Amino acid sequence: QVQLVESGGGLVQAGGSLRLSCAASRRTAMGWFRQAPGKEREFVVFINWSGDSTLYADSVKGRFTISRDNAKNTVYLQMNSLKPEDTAVYYCAATSDYIGISPSQYDYWGQGTQVTVSS
Repeated sequence: QVQLVESGGGLVQAGGSLRLSCAASRRTAMGWFRQAPGKEREFVVFINWSGDSTLYADSVKGRFTISRDNAKNTVYLQMNSLKPEDTAVYYCAATSDYIGISPSQYDYWGQGTQVTVSS
């Protein structure tokens, strides 16, 4: 079992920044997904167990940065140059796979945090 608790969402203007956090009950490979109203859950970024391998969706590459503090079992998502199309509920999730871009690869999910970007 892995418990995940997200924080850091909010309302920001286009071009602004937010940092999301995901505290896990133990160390594991992690991913962030997002889901906008009426749309399917979408892969955003993955980070492996050690933190030395990451994978980004093309839509966020160059704007978002994932990192982790293994001493705190916490993963961070720094989001810069936010756009209205980034508006969604963001979820962190834990996987035991070597790499994961599909929601079906993830066994545990956080409760989600709302990110709203105004134009």
